[in-house]
Amino acid sequence: MSWEVVIGLEIHAQLTTNTKIFSGASIAYGAQPNTQACPIDVGMPGMLPVLNEAVIGKSVMLGLALDAEIGRKSVFDRKNYFYPDLPKGYQTSQFNYPIVGKGKLEIEVDGVKKTIGVTRAHLEEDAGKSIHGAVAGQTGIDLNRAGTPLLEIVSDPDLSSAKEAVAYARKMHELVQYLGICDGNMQEGSFRVDSNVSVRRPGEPLGTRAELKNINSFRFIEKAIEFEIERQIELLESGGKVVQETRLYDSENDVTRSMRTKEEANDYRYFPCPDLLPVVITEETIEQINASMPELPDAKRARYVADFGLSDYDAGVLTGSRDMAEFFESVVEKTAAKDIKLCANWMTSGFSGALNKGGLTVKQSPIDADKMAGMLNRIIDNTISGKIAKQVFDAMWNGEGSADEIIESKGLKQITDSGAIEALVDEVLANNPSQVEAYKGGQEKMLGYFVGQIMKASGGQANPGQVNQILKAKLSD
Repeated sequence: MSWEVVIGLEIHAQLTTNTKIFSGASIAYGAQPNTQACPIDVGMPGMLPVLNEAVIGKSVMLGLALDAEIGRKSVFDRKNYFYPDLPKGYQTSQFNYPIVGKGKLEIEVDGVKKTIGVTRAHLEEDAGKSIHGAVAGQTGIDLNRAGTPLLEIVSDPDLSSAKEAVAYARKMHELVQYLGICDGNMQEGSFRVDSNVSVRRPGEPLGTRAELKNINSFRFIEKAIEFEIERQIELLESGGKVVQETRLYDSENDVTRSMRTKEEANDYRYFPCPDLLPVVITEETIEQINASMPELPDAKRARYVADFGLSDYDAGVLTGSRDMAEFFESVVEKTAAKDIKLCANWMTSGFSGALNKGGLTVKQSPIDADKMAGMLNRIIDNTISGKIAKQVFDAMWNGEGSADEIIESKGLKQITDSGAIEALVDEVLANNPSQVEAYKGGQEKMLGYFVGQIMKASGGQANPGQVNQILKAKLSD
């Protein structure tokens, strides 16, 4: 009998504020340990928290993007547990009245679309960080992260494979970056994913779940879930029982390991935080936030296909990040939309390839939209060919100037003088009489040979369209 896999994800997105959720302390990454923990963050006697207003707007934006219920009244609670990196003995979170309620997110895996329910998204403060091995045999505590604002996004248990889980995590990662509410940096812990995995026989109640904690790459999320599914099935088929626990993924050995037993909600003894008033969000506030929303990824992809005539693949690549989409649209504007497909081809191949090779983001690119459009304009007006453009692009990438400067300094202008091209054609045909006879005898593939020889003779600068036109006319005589 087969097994069904049931997966739910809990995503912690660090909100893009300058200060913590309840204090004015900085959340800048990389500071020396314990230099950004203030008395409010660690719960010193007499210290009262004050809510950072910026987190409200950012949370509502996500709720609107997920077509979710917005909590007109949300309440902060104390989640009580004892752990070394939580000096207060509780975490300020939300339980019964979260800021974002039921919503949904559509994913696509292998061409099949599926709507995944979002249970809730609630605000909470981050805990500190345990640093193991800084001193031999000891664990240190860094409280810099304590109080950092998080939005915990909890999915319904609607995911049924590791691939679906990764697709959902990627889609949410894309969305929070588009909205500008989270930078999505997984290596720095700004976007963390916990996976709740269980298996069951078809038709049976939900199985006991194991939580896979804080996995920092999409590839490892998939591998960890796949291992955990196999582990649970093997355990149950051998007569064992799955224990509700938190497990860590060991990427070096591709296994999950038990960390601690997992508590139930009632173990945390949630109760409303006496130091924080309920947050009331008015309809006017929601309308103002809705009016400031950017175009979302799915809508942008659909527009690129409908308005620009791009393929689903090209539209997907170009909207993969907000920065990429904005760069592309700027290039299209600066080329007066004369050849959108040309712009898309260069963005999805040459530009994206160079970024990937250099390990760079769009914002780190040495070529800005002005330079990219400048090169494309020279292709459009036949100053250079697509082949020459590759030389120009490489030179721009290496900081040698604009397209016009490089074309001028390197003498790369395309030959468009029909008389000059005709002379090159005549020379090549005269030097290859046997190939001419072969072509006229029915070997039409020789046309490519002639084009190659003409382009070689011109140093790659002859206009390919004119070459083909003149060559065919000569060969038909």
